[in-house]
Amino acid sequence: MPLIPTFDFYQIFLQPWSTPQLVSWNLQIIIMGILVCWTCGLVGSFIVVRRMALMGDAISHGILPGLALAFIISGSLGIGAMFIGACLAGLACNFCIEWLHSNTKIREDAAMGLVFTSFFALGVTLISGHTGNIDLDPSCILYGEIGLVPLAEKVEMSGIFLGNRAIWVMGVVFMCIGTGTFIFYRQLLVSSFDITLAKSIGIPVKAVHICLMLALALATVASLEAVGVILVVAMFVFPSVTASFFFNRLLYVLLFSFPLGVLYTLGGFHLAHWLDCSIAGAIAVTATLLFIPACLLGPKGGVCSRFIKS
Repeated sequence: MPLIPTFDFYQIFLQPWSTPQLVSWNLQIIIMGILVCWTCGLVGSFIVVRRMALMGDAISHGILPGLALAFIISGSLGIGAMFIGACLAGLACNFCIEWLHSNTKIREDAAMGLVFTSFFALGVTLISGHTGNIDLDPSCILYGEIGLVPLAEKVEMSGIFLGNRAIWVMGVVFMCIGTGTFIFYRQLLVSSFDITLAKSIGIPVKAVHICLMLALALATVASLEAVGVILVVAMFVFPSVTASFFFNRLLYVLLFSFPLGVLYTLGGFHLAHWLDCSIAGAIAVTATLLFIPACLLGPKGGVCSRFIKS
């Protein structure tokens, strides 16, 4: 079997949309992928601006024991129990990192490495050793499978079919985070760039930070079915970092994450059909492939533009 399959335009781009059944199935995958990219892109833009990309990575991995304990206690994969467990674990992870950094000689990056690997290992141990034959697979939590989203439970109200539960959940989470970003944009903007100024004009910096960490945890929990804990980190980082090579203003970076999310999802979907691989993994690969030319040719700090100016 060749490393790279033969490129067949019809098989890759047209066949997935050739019947109404395939359109219905694949459209749900595309919608879910776009919502995940948009949601993580909004949260990730502030995470990256605050130079906390590693913190986002740490908390995304560190919430795993909270997810495991929530499932073990409640016996449910419902977003309510999972979100509570994720928030508690995320706050505990953040507290441990800050405590180690403030009260010991350990540097912040080393504290992050110690805490998130410890939390992550504890989560994997809990999932592997205490869930028995119940439907909670470590690979589901770690890697997700967006291709199975159409199999999620359907939502009905008064006998009326409303659609896929997983997509509804992700859509509601996106709307909540998007609305919160719109309402508190000024507070997020000022506290992200100048903490001293934020405090002087009465912005509760600590509360804003905690709310941002909670939004990160919520976005991660909602994205589990699609891309898992590991690949969701890519969705937090790539949109904002790629956009930063074209725009200096945070507002434009946030807005640019929307078309990027569409490109990531469509590109990853068709790339997965070509290579016969994980759709979630292909979405992350597509994000990488789009980042490379932005890094090289972007007018705002790209390699070539900096070389020309020098």
